[in-house]
Amino acid sequence: MKYKKRIKTLLAVVLCLGVLLSFMGCGSGASSVSSDTPKNASDLSNTLVYAGENTDTINPVVTGQSELVSIVFSGLMKYDASGKPIADLAKSYSYDEKSLTYTFNLRQGVLWQDGKPFTAEDVVYTYKELTTDKTLASSMLDDYKDIASVKAKDENTVEITLAKYNAAMLNYFTIGIIPKHLLEGQDLTTSSFNQNPVGTGRYKFVQWDKAGGTVSLVRNEKYYDKIPNIEKIVYKTVAVESTKALMLQSGEADLAWLNAKYAKNFRGKEGFKNYDFTTADYRAVSMDFRSKFWPQNKDSIGVLNYAIDKDAVVKSVLTGQGCTAYSTMQLNAFGGNKDADIYPYDLAKFATEMAKLGWTKGSDGIYERNGQKFHFKIQVRDYEEERVDIANVVTKQLKDAGVEMEIVLVTKFDWKAGYDGFLAGYAVEFDPDAAYKQFITNGSSNTMKYSNPVVDDILTQARHAQDANERKSLYGKFEVAYAKDPGSVLIVYLDGNYVGISGLEGPNTKRVLGHHAVGVMWNIEEWKLSKNKK
Repeated sequence: MKYKKRIKTLLAVVLCLGVLLSFMGCGSGASSVSSDTPKNASDLSNTLVYAGENTDTINPVVTGQSELVSIVFSGLMKYDASGKPIADLAKSYSYDEKSLTYTFNLRQGVLWQDGKPFTAEDVVYTYKELTTDKTLASSMLDDYKDIASVKAKDENTVEITLAKYNAAMLNYFTIGIIPKHLLEGQDLTTSSFNQNPVGTGRYKFVQWDKAGGTVSLVRNEKYYDKIPNIEKIVYKTVAVESTKALMLQSGEADLAWLNAKYAKNFRGKEGFKNYDFTTADYRAVSMDFRSKFWPQNKDSIGVLNYAIDKDAVVKSVLTGQGCTAYSTMQLNAFGGNKDADIYPYDLAKFATEMAKLGWTKGSDGIYERNGQKFHFKIQVRDYEEERVDIANVVTKQLKDAGVEMEIVLVTKFDWKAGYDGFLAGYAVEFDPDAAYKQFITNGSSNTMKYSNPVVDDILTQARHAQDANERKSLYGKFEVAYAKDPGSVLIVYLDGNYVGISGLEGPNTKRVLGHHAVGVMWNIEEWKLSKNKK
């Protein structure tokens, strides 16, 4: 026990030194330190140390939304507490139904964090990259495929014209704008800008200490809206879930998203607060249709649901912090069609349906068909303990029912290694059209190559429908169509269990969070920090 305590103490010292060195520029492999590095860099009294996610890019056009992207960059629009898009860099906007044109009147006097003025040309550049750059392999490209033209009417006015009406377009105008003067002519995917970002947002990038796994930021004193109360943020890129909990416990972090089991250990604990958000973040066994197994056995994906006790997963792995999943958008305002909840846990029904599909059990108790065992292999990242636990529970339940789901633990997902799928996580927290790029045939986010012409038709109609009731009806039909012909076995939805120190005030749980509970910093300008409160 003494040896373990010494190890923990040593780890605490090392982590504290890493935090201090990140602002002092002493870590090896660090990016160059900005001239904005605070003189009192060693003073952490008004510094939020956030144990965040692994990342290698901070560029909204390349990586989409993340905590770092959301506070360094800002878009024409932003999401309010209820997840609705409202004006941000645009002080106002209008939409002409006849010409399908959005006109954005931009805020004046906004500065990039390098001091250069923000203009309409930056907006034009950003959206032209999203719509015309053939080298950009971003998962978000299908969000912008309905844009026909983007032009600057003057330096403070931008007109964006659509080829077709898109009901979700205002949502997609929340993407962070990137600076033309720093990026024009570069390959956005490989640009050094991705590790040295310059935005117009609430916080300003200072340095990235790759060796120490630390991204340092300071508040943007020239931000065009409310300037945050918290002066500095140290974002620790932490992969291992247990490490985040240890950092909180030992004082090396002030806030972290923890899995349900670790978050439970802090409930009622002196010196800490638990923040439980609703998220649209679900976990599923996602099938890779590039493999040999699933194109031959796609008819047998849905039936696996009958063999999985999802309630048991919620109770055991999530300690009750979540719910069972039957739809990819069941927690969305446009989703939740109970007609899609067609697979109760029923082992007798499972056996009956397997027999109808031509599967019979071999001597080893595993189902076979056409000389092929029902055996498939999925990859799970080894440091995501909660996903590993979910996969292990599901694997045992399927094995008991006669199906072999082999788990391969990996450090990083390998999409070329020939696995049959992975333990996936996704979220549709805002407009349901976010599902379009994931499930449409050849969609820009459809990494598993799922294809269903019925789903294609429904999601396309819903994207272009103007009546909200019609859209809700269409998404209900999508939920049923996908349930009948799924590309994944949905397991659970997670709650967003955050833990912070008691001296942190302001995190607002009204917002529904996204994948990996992203979005907690949506109102960070309102947060306050007092490190002397324990």
